[in-house]
Amino acid sequence: MELTSGKTAVVTGAASGIGFALAERFARAGLNVVLADIEQEALVAAEGKIAALGVQTLAVRTDVSDEAAVQALAAASTERFGAVHLVCNNAGVESSSDAWLGPISAWKWVLGVNMWGVIHGIRTFLPVMLAHGEGHFVNTASIAGLYPGSSPSYDASKHAVVAISESLYRSMKLAGLPIGVSVLCPGWVNTNIMDAGRNWPADLGEQPPQALGAEVAVTHVRKAIAEAIQPSEVAAFVADAVAAGKFWVFTGQEWVDLVARRWNGIAAGQDPQLGVQVPGMPPTDQLADEIRSLLAQVLGGESATGSATPASEG
Repeated sequence: MELTSGKTAVVTGAASGIGFALAERFARAGLNVVLADIEQEALVAAEGKIAALGVQTLAVRTDVSDEAAVQALAAASTERFGAVHLVCNNAGVESSSDAWLGPISAWKWVLGVNMWGVIHGIRTFLPVMLAHGEGHFVNTASIAGLYPGSSPSYDASKHAVVAISESLYRSMKLAGLPIGVSVLCPGWVNTNIMDAGRNWPADLGEQPPQALGAEVAVTHVRKAIAEAIQPSEVAAFVADAVAAGKFWVFTGQEWVDLVARRWNGIAAGQDPQLGVQVPGMPPTDQLADEIRSLLAQVLGGESATGSATPASEG
């Protein structure tokens, strides 16, 4: 789909990171931009910056996990601009809480935003696009949607986004409908995703604490993110994909290679491998040693070390 002046883009999670970069990229192409985010103050500031580029804008505070809120976003968008041509279901969060022994609330939050946010966005805006005969969805997944290893709830949500996106793509093609679909699967990007807890919803109760030992991985992840590509680079990849009608959007060959090695292992019937080198992260053996050392200090002695999963297993 051509990104031309007069068309309208809706971007969720638009107050910062990839979402803001997408809004800026589309604005520079002359599109009207609807910015949606859960953070009101940041959203207002972001709209001001996008409006300063000389395009028409609209800011709508939106909790994408709430279907009614997404429907209200669509209503406000169409009331203001008449049609919506591009929807970026980009809002996302992550949790470092204990996925197996901690509260279920973290799962509800992550799946609510990352998975249900995409579902609500598609189901709400697809009829709007079909009504005027053109549209394109960009759903933000992650390389974690193809290669698990982040946190269980995040990995699960992003795998779901990939599957949902591919199913939507196939449905549109089979039906011969003029709706494009792209799925964004970035590696590390310099955003504030690790601080997503600032938007923890009060209705889920107290925010769960970080899992025991999680600070080891989190420290390395924060370093990788700080040294990663900028959101503006990701937005350029997305804009090119939309213009070309491409489904897959990656941010580097090293991430594609990582995924390919996993699938080669699956084809060979291998169990999940623990000794894989993930770009930007220390070797798995080093991570395991650091986690065991921390657990030994916290829990005391050999009991923590003995309970850890050997890094060479699998």
